[in-house]
Amino acid sequence: MNGQVRNQIKPGMEVNIVLKQDQRTGKLTKGTVKDLLTNSPNHPHGIKVRLSDGQVGRVKEILSPQS
Repeated sequence: MNGQVRNQIKPGMEVNIVLKQDQRTGKLTKGTVKDLLTNSPNHPHGIKVRLSDGQVGRVKEILSPQS
């Protein structure tokens, strides 16, 4: 599942994000969502989130199923 729709992403979910510095390479970083930073209902490049470790990026894949 891609991360372009805000209501599919909830704090505590496991996701793969792309960090700002990794946008050229597309390198993914795995983590747990802490905060949703994008306010619009959807975004073509992925919803921006903050992970529990403080890293910020756009969601590319949702790994854990929606509860």
